[in-house]
Amino acid sequence: MGLWTAALTLLLSTALWAGENPLYRQSGFHEGADGEVEGWTRWAARDEIAPRTGVDSLRDRGESGALAVSGASNAAAYGGWRRQVDGVEGGDWYRLTAHYALDGVGREPYQVVARLDWLDAAGKRVGKPEYAVETKRLEDWRRTSIEAPAPKDAASAVIELYLGHAPQGTVWWDEISFEAVAKPAPRMVRVAAVNLRPRKTGSAEASVGRFLELIAKKVDSDVDVILLPEGISVVGSGKGYADVAETIPGPITKRLGEAAKAKNAYLVAGIYERDGQALYNTSVLIDRRGRLAGKYRKVYLPREEIEGGLTPGSDYPVFETDFGKVGMMICWDIQYADPARALALRGAELLLTPIWGGNETLARARAIENHVYLATSGYDFPTYVMDPLGELLAVAADEGSVAVTTLNLNKRFPQPWLGEMRGRFFHELRLDVDAGPR
Repeated sequence: MGLWTAALTLLLSTALWAGENPLYRQSGFHEGADGEVEGWTRWAARDEIAPRTGVDSLRDRGESGALAVSGASNAAAYGGWRRQVDGVEGGDWYRLTAHYALDGVGREPYQVVARLDWLDAAGKRVGKPEYAVETKRLEDWRRTSIEAPAPKDAASAVIELYLGHAPQGTVWWDEISFEAVAKPAPRMVRVAAVNLRPRKTGSAEASVGRFLELIAKKVDSDVDVILLPEGISVVGSGKGYADVAETIPGPITKRLGEAAKAKNAYLVAGIYERDGQALYNTSVLIDRRGRLAGKYRKVYLPREEIEGGLTPGSDYPVFETDFGKVGMMICWDIQYADPARALALRGAELLLTPIWGGNETLARARAIENHVYLATSGYDFPTYVMDPLGELLAVAADEGSVAVTTLNLNKRFPQPWLGEMRGRFFHELRLDVDAGPR
């Protein structure tokens, strides 16, 4: 009997962590005769800014009816639905998953809010609210989720599903669950950023060769990604952009691929790309097998590069690697807020930045404001790896050296008065206000 009891206990525990026994799950909502929805309450900070709330029987993802929140032509409207879930254990991890559809919403991360709040046994807030970070589009619906540890004294979680600042907007919520999950395992990535500036090489081939020699000698085979500076084909060569530019893929990416494959690592480097009549300052991402995994064309070009005949890029791509999502910036991009912000909004966790020179304070700001890791490899700029709080984790101070460190991409960086900023920042970010001249 004891053996069967132990086996059953293990089975139930496994089901709980797998989400098979959630503390709360519901699809399909109905209003009672009194207009209330069982287990849910309506919330707004003030009655005069309360949005219109109800159940829409014509919208759903499963069973009939979804929780609806409408701005009702009130520019000040902010609020929606709440539900308290008891049985929370402080220190354990939980996941909120909610699906939503929307109409008339122009700035989704700012206007649509899924949040978890925490209460102690006396009903008092403990810790800080947690905001959704990941949202995935599913045809006409989105799925958003939050994974977070309950604060030490938490006894309940409050699910909060809101719409705000969208007077002509409506959001519908359905298929909502709250469950205990296992604490995320560390997700480690070892980064190597190279400090090297070839001089008087006479050719692009020779300049690139200096970097490959250093990688072969100084970069260990246990790294996951190697970062080189901007313009490795022009630095020290005495040539111009047009002299060294080539197609991608091309001879340089082939050589970089051989180095990446030899180290079984991803590799990022800045080169100059020719595409028809256009020349681009481009950063390439090579995968562990030596194949071209992606490229980024520098969006912000300084006057000097425009006068040198380069063309700016027009996108901020994010790339999925076997350790996480990365984005690339190049040098002058650091001077402006939107490149790092766009990459973080698209899910980048680590920004890999080939750079010639620039403002160190602004580079630190990009990591802090977007709550991402940032690595640089530069000439007139330090070579380092920085955490989301702007703290340096590794620095290559001497030319010919390598900054190497191991990052945990699942590490949280909560701030005592602000909470976990990775989700909060983007929900409070105002991209809907025109910042241009009048």
